[in-house]
Amino acid sequence: MNPESETPPSSPRRRIDQWIVDAAKSFVRWFDTETAAADEADAQRIDWVRVVPFIGLHVAALAGVWFVGFSWFAFWTAVALYALRMFAITGFYHRYFSHKTFKTSRPVQFLFALLGASSVQRGPLWWAAHHRNHHRHSDTELDVHSPVTKSFFVSHMGWFLTKAGFRTDRSVIKDLLQFPELRLLDRFDVFVPIALALALFLLGGWLEAHRPEYGTSAAQLLIWGFFVSTVVLFHATVTINSFAHRFGSRRYRTRDDSRNNWLLALITFGEGWHNNHHHFPGSARNGFFWWEYDLTFYLLKLMSWCRLVWDLKPVPPQLKHAR
Repeated sequence: MNPESETPPSSPRRRIDQWIVDAAKSFVRWFDTETAAADEADAQRIDWVRVVPFIGLHVAALAGVWFVGFSWFAFWTAVALYALRMFAITGFYHRYFSHKTFKTSRPVQFLFALLGASSVQRGPLWWAAHHRNHHRHSDTELDVHSPVTKSFFVSHMGWFLTKAGFRTDRSVIKDLLQFPELRLLDRFDVFVPIALALALFLLGGWLEAHRPEYGTSAAQLLIWGFFVSTVVLFHATVTINSFAHRFGSRRYRTRDDSRNNWLLALITFGEGWHNNHHHFPGSARNGFFWWEYDLTFYLLKLMSWCRLVWDLKPVPPQLKHAR
């Protein structure tokens, strides 16, 4: 073997080859989340190739509205999809999959897992695993999105842009792994928002041709109904990670810095009563008192009257009135 023919490990060619390999792996992860390795050396760095769709989502939302214009039909479609998917996240991704605060049937479980996946906040297994670990290590160095131990950017969104944030800790969600449909959905979760975006595009095109009085189009309904609605939904959701551990009041002396914030509770359907939630995560109701509006709980209560969910766990009186 000729020593001069070997490529040194630090040579530009070797670095380029490695970058191409890493980029290819990141591209595959757009579609198949099980390709995430557990032992990558740079696990804490932002995976920029995989983040491209996330950046594109924001660019399309911010720039797209200037090109497609406005219609009330597109606006209310965006509002409706924000509300529907916010409830799927707060009621099911959070209070059901993460904390098991009520029971439901397998079809309803899968339906709301599907709606949650359409929010571009990954699958239910990934979401529940990260949230359970958040409660285990809240506001410590092991909490990946604590604004107390990390920067605002990291706590708000930087944490899940890394390779480490992309992985699912299956050791804490063994109760959910028994459902093959949830495992499949979690693995290929990206296809759900793609399907939603395509459906909105096709609906907008049909309305433009057959119902011109609605004043919308394929591009407009896609931009407002999917991109704008999804971006607003995402940032509203993650304010609970960043703002709700910095701004608000503390009724209970929990071991973290969780806060109750009425404004965040308004835009997140009750999730803003975050100090309450960290005091007792096992309750289906985050607004412990009657004046603490909790739209998620009201909707769950309505579903319980329809026998779609049941056994909503209350707050024990001794914990509710603790100081």
